[in-house]
Amino acid sequence: MKRGLTSIFLLPFTAMAAATNNRPTLVPAYGELPPTFWEQHQADMVVASFAAIALVFLFLKVMLRPETKVVLPPETVARQALAQLQGRLEDGKLLSEVSQILRRYLVAAFQWPPAEMTTSEFYKALAQDEKIGLELGGAVSGFLRECDERKFSSAPPVSSFNALGRARELVARAEIRLDLVGRASSRAGTESQ
Repeated sequence: MKRGLTSIFLLPFTAMAAATNNRPTLVPAYGELPPTFWEQHQADMVVASFAAIALVFLFLKVMLRPETKVVLPPETVARQALAQLQGRLEDGKLLSEVSQILRRYLVAAFQWPPAEMTTSEFYKALAQDEKIGLELGGAVSGFLRECDERKFSSAPPVSSFNALGRARELVARAEIRLDLVGRASSRAGTESQ
């Protein structure tokens, strides 16, 4: 009887143990997690990041570089400046501007020091420079003197001076002179070799 009593008391526990062992095994709610975007495309993302950094660097380098200035030859600068004065009344202001344009041209074309010269120093430099020559130097000096006389004259000018045309002619003559001097110096250089 003892055995029966214990089996009566143990019966619910054995039934429970049998019931738990008979249950189906648990299945995960989701399947295996796929790899993340970063895990799938890690190498591509690193390469794309470096490419983007390189593009930004190149863009900034191009945009922030200093703008290169185009250096025009002195004769072009002088001709453009004289062309801007075309059509204006030939008064003291115009004569002053024309003479300054011509002086700046001669300093740049014949490679004189850029120091500011007085009128007498400028005339002296014209007379002494072998590249300019006596004929061109005399013509430029005469033109500049006549400009000064007309600028500071109290009497109205009797005739038109045609300062712009004469200045253009002097620039053209100076270019011819520079070409002749350049050819002579290159000939002398080749003969000495």
